[in-house]
Amino acid sequence: MAFELPALSYAYNALEPHIDARTMEIHHSKHHNGYTTKLNSAITDTPLAGQSIESILNNLDLENKAVRNNGGGFFNHCLFWEVMSPNGGGLPSGKLAAAIDTEFGSFDDFKTAFANAAATQFGSGWAWLCVDANGSVKVCATANQDNPLMPGIGCEGSPILGIDVWEHAYYLNYQNRRPDYIDAFFNVIDWNKVASLYDKGI
Repeated sequence: MAFELPALSYAYNALEPHIDARTMEIHHSKHHNGYTTKLNSAITDTPLAGQSIESILNNLDLENKAVRNNGGGFFNHCLFWEVMSPNGGGLPSGKLAAAIDTEFGSFDDFKTAFANAAATQFGSGWAWLCVDANGSVKVCATANQDNPLMPGIGCEGSPILGIDVWEHAYYLNYQNRRPDYIDAFFNVIDWNKVASLYDKGI
């Protein structure tokens, strides 16, 4: 079965003023749609057809650039939309908050580490919060559309939060002010969703 562009659970303008409607519309309907279409083309009539996106990425041949780039782009954006909400912001709670405090010392220290990973990712890429099977969390970054599910990326674990730092994610509103976009992202993070992904990942 072919992959489909997921519908958003909120309107394109719902994350304003933090992420503007025009950026959301282009990002979802053009960029994510493009990754979805090209992924389907890349796996049609191959053994990958019919597999879940997680299975495809976990067992990825990194030399298969069409699947690497478009499969990564498909998965990454699916997660990106899910972990944002018009009612986002605030702080994590429960086991996720405890894991963040254990690893980073405090939420503020986590925020600094995550923002730094996103701000210093050279060129296009993503910053991630990942969880391992023991419940420990860590921050890392990947280039282009790579993600922690892919083998040998050097960023391991189950991704539970990701921020897109490709320029198409923020340039209309923030131009070259990537740190301002990263700071604004914290106002739309849906920590309840991130917590559910944390529980699923351990």
